[in-house]
Amino acid sequence: MKTLKFKLYQHKRNKFLKASINAAGVIYNHCIALHKRYYRMWGKHLNCAKLQAHIAKHRLRKEFWQSVGSQAVQDICQRIEKAYQLFFKHNKNGCCPPGFKKVKKYKSFTLKQAGYKFLGGNRVKIGSRVYQYWNSREIEGKIKTLTIKRTPLGELFMVIVVDSTDEPEIKFTTGKIAGFDFGLKTFLTCSDGSKIESPQFFKQSLNVIKIANRYQSKKLKGSSNRERARKNLVRAHEDIANRRTDWFWKLAHDLTDRFDVLCFETLNLKGMKRLWGRKVSDLALRDFLDILEWQALKKGKQVVYIDQWYPSSKTCSCCGHVIDTLDLSVREWRCPSCQSVNGRDDNASKNIQAVGASMVRLGDVSRATSAIAV
Repeated sequence: MKTLKFKLYQHKRNKFLKASINAAGVIYNHCIALHKRYYRMWGKHLNCAKLQAHIAKHRLRKEFWQSVGSQAVQDICQRIEKAYQLFFKHNKNGCCPPGFKKVKKYKSFTLKQAGYKFLGGNRVKIGSRVYQYWNSREIEGKIKTLTIKRTPLGELFMVIVVDSTDEPEIKFTTGKIAGFDFGLKTFLTCSDGSKIESPQFFKQSLNVIKIANRYQSKKLKGSSNRERARKNLVRAHEDIANRRTDWFWKLAHDLTDRFDVLCFETLNLKGMKRLWGRKVSDLALRDFLDILEWQALKKGKQVVYIDQWYPSSKTCSCCGHVIDTLDLSVREWRCPSCQSVNGRDDNASKNIQAVGASMVRLGDVSRATSAIAV
């Protein structure tokens, strides 16, 4: 599967797509209310098929709901069903059930087999109207779904999922393998001795965000000035996200050009966020690994994840001796067995490289995007 994203041209007819997204938000909230009422009355979970049949009857009587395609309505019901299944499965771990959403903040609707048609060039027919999009690349493969997304600024994007079968075979070009240790002060420490510092884009723009937030909070709610201030704040956040993403893509290209196998340690990022909060979110390791895995797949490289509980920091990379405890404040320690001095991050990256290399030799290579707990 491959996901392609295209921006729709600004046009007055885009108001129909935005109205469809609002209608999808109303239907979503109606489905959530039905689930809550059904469980309160009968103590059971509402079946997805019954919910879809109920919404189909209501759509015949409500003209506003008819602006959303029938397949988009089915997708809303299926997503709510999946969310409740995950809640019933993981509710003991603090997972919350799906709740209501503000209609003006509702983001998208999805069409599967019908409801759209590509007319060639940069035109697509959605419903009964034709829209133009920025055709930045060719659409190759069978189209599985089409999603219309609305950003907080009101811009519309078209996200297409295509069935792509052109996965390259693994071909080694450099013959190098590297291990990487993630840190808060240093973004990545490589086993070859190099270190990659994070620009920390949110920290750089923190004053801009504070000023924009303060400017918005002083405006009267519901006024045009507050809406203008809100959009300025959104632009500041989008600028941070775009700069971070651009840096991630360039770093992923550089690492996949230098190494054939890249080894990482699985991490509990949710637990790290509870301890260090905003800094972990600013580093955005999971987003970087998603981009790195995609680049590795395109170039025929491998991304390997070792076990989360492997003591990479407490194991001496020279002799293999494992010490009992190692506080987070200790950045260097001396091995009691071979008397070598180990830097915490450098030592961990070398151990991650060694374990990853053994996994490659055994053929136990993981490409799963869920390897890091988020």
